[in-house]
Amino acid sequence: MTLTEEAAAVDRSAVTAPVAAVRNLKRYFRRKNGVVVRAIDDVTLEVLPGEFLVLLGPSGCGKTTLLRSIAGLEQPDTGRVEIRGRAVFDSERRLALPPERRDLGMIFQSYALWPHMTVFKNVAYPLQTRRAGLKRQEIAERVDRVLALLELASLREQFPSQLSGGQQQRVALARALVGSNDLILFDEPLSNVDAKVRENLRLELKSMQAELGFSAIYVTYDQVEAMELADRIAVIKEGRIIQVAPPQEIYNQPSSQYVANFVGTSNQIPGVLVERDGDSGIVETSFGRVHGLAVGVEVGSDVVAVIRPERCTFTSSRPAQEQNVWSTAVETSMFLGAHVELVVRLGECAVRVWRHDADTLPRGAEGWLALSRDFVRILPRDI
Repeated sequence: MTLTEEAAAVDRSAVTAPVAAVRNLKRYFRRKNGVVVRAIDDVTLEVLPGEFLVLLGPSGCGKTTLLRSIAGLEQPDTGRVEIRGRAVFDSERRLALPPERRDLGMIFQSYALWPHMTVFKNVAYPLQTRRAGLKRQEIAERVDRVLALLELASLREQFPSQLSGGQQQRVALARALVGSNDLILFDEPLSNVDAKVRENLRLELKSMQAELGFSAIYVTYDQVEAMELADRIAVIKEGRIIQVAPPQEIYNQPSSQYVANFVGTSNQIPGVLVERDGDSGIVETSFGRVHGLAVGVEVGSDVVAVIRPERCTFTSSRPAQEQNVWSTAVETSMFLGAHVELVVRLGECAVRVWRHDADTLPRGAEGWLALSRDFVRILPRDI
């Protein structure tokens, strides 16, 4: 069996069974001043075979603590962690297997390669330390197979300092895969490289994951990185998962103002919900009424009407639609490569408009701003 086949060896009859799961996990810290920090606050989450799950959130939100708890590098206070249906942590049973017995791979920010070891020795290290009974020839064959798969065979005798960032990432991935692990944890592995290199490494990593079929849990604060890599994104705030969904749903249908604010660019217009009929709602704002889709809000509550800049239009003549149309003027116009960004003002709100295949406009240019009701989401105000 090839390494690719080994990495993708999933019981097809149970393809929906999670590769990893956390159940009601909690991890609290107490600072010197007595303040309790809820690093993991009752989190339940599953990762399916072949899935790339991204934990997304700002620094200090608990995403790395959650990843380290799955790996066994942190011990939660309560809850349960399962790998392939087997409990590796269970607070009720007082079970806490060490990292080397959890049968998963992990890649760190620095890739954690041994600088004094060659590529071959770095990749072989887990087999030499964790897998009793493997003969030297068996280790060599397994390492050479994964090096060939990741196009590293010609670099087997090189040292990490002699490799590019992309090559170091491949070595770290080879080391994680060499034990035929089908679950790999990534702790912000691209945070230390510049933007252009990071973009290339993301594409390479996604391609390798698709080819090899391993499941991944990936921690990042970079929303672009999350959108590019993820099959699903778990947005985290103060130790709690706020929304778990595919990238398109996270972007187009955020469940809260926090998610809309953190993922992508959005216009957020504050107001009060004054009418609601099914999923339709009307928000009274400083410049008039905004019509949109109401999500989990009641009449009379403080809300925000959220709409992405690319869903806004600015035209010199008045659009035919009757609702969500206002006369305004351009305050700022900037060319940003893929699009032109206009900033127009409605009452107290500055609204950003992204226009593709359009030129910049002079300050003061008059026109009409229109928002499509179907793309306005009315959410509770939580920021």
